[in-house]
Amino acid sequence: MSLKGKTVFVTGASAGIGAATALAFAAEGARLLLAARRAGRLAEVASRAKASGAPAVHSIDLDVRDHRAVQNAIDSLPDEWSAIDILVNNAGLSRGLDKLYMGKIEDWEEMIDTNVKGLLYVTRAVVPGMVVRGHGHVINLGSTAGELTYPNGAVYCATKAAERAINDGLRQDVLGTPIRVTSVDPGMVQTDFSLVRFRGDIERAAKVYKGVKPLTAEDIAETIVWAANRPAHVNIARVVMTTVDQANSILFHRSE
Repeated sequence: MSLKGKTVFVTGASAGIGAATALAFAAEGARLLLAARRAGRLAEVASRAKASGAPAVHSIDLDVRDHRAVQNAIDSLPDEWSAIDILVNNAGLSRGLDKLYMGKIEDWEEMIDTNVKGLLYVTRAVVPGMVVRGHGHVINLGSTAGELTYPNGAVYCATKAAERAINDGLRQDVLGTPIRVTSVDPGMVQTDFSLVRFRGDIERAAKVYKGVKPLTAEDIAETIVWAANRPAHVNIARVVMTTVDQANSILFHRSE
C-alpha cells in the first residue's frame, strides 16, 4: 500500500520517536501534519522532512492536554490538510521514578493528561472524519510498561495500560468500517525519554541505558511505517518491540 501523497498526522513530532516517524514517512513521499509544543524544534523537523522527501509539511504548535485547542486545531485545518489518512498518537512522557505513596501529584497529572487524555482528545477530533471518509489508520504508541508494571513507575505504567485498553476499544468500535487501529509498544528506546523523566538530569538519565544496547527512535519509526503500508485489509493489532537485552519491562541483561 503506497504511502505517497497520504496525509500523516504525527503528535509529539519535535523529537525522539515522533521526529523519526515524521522523517520515515517523509521518505515514503507522505504529506506531513506535525504537532508539538516546542515550535522551534518542530520547525527543524519540518525542514528535515521536506529535505527527506515530504512533498508538503504543515506544522501546528499544540499541547494535546488542551482539548479545546486540539479540537480547534483540527477544525481549522486548511481544506487540503483536513482529510487525515494516518494518525500517529505519539505525544507522551514520563515524570519521576518514585514510590507511589511518595509520588508528586503534578507528575501524575502531567502523565495522565498527556498520555491518556491527550490521546483521547486527538483521537476524538480526528477519527470521526476517517469514519465519514471510509478510510484511515490510527497508530498509537504504547509501551511494554503497559503490560507489566515496574517498581516506582505505577502511574506511568497505568497510563500505558490505559493506552492499550483505548487502542483495543477503538478497534472494536470501528469494526465494520475500513479504519485500522494499531498499537506499537516499545521497550527501552534511547531518546530524550529518560532526560524528560528526570527533568534534565543527564547523569541519571544515562544510567538507564548503561550496559544495554537499546532500541533507537528509527527502529520504532520503521515499524510504524511498516504497519501503515500493509495491504488495506491487513490490520496489525499490536507490535511489541524490545532490544535483545530486554525480556520485559523489568528484566534486562546489562553487560557492565
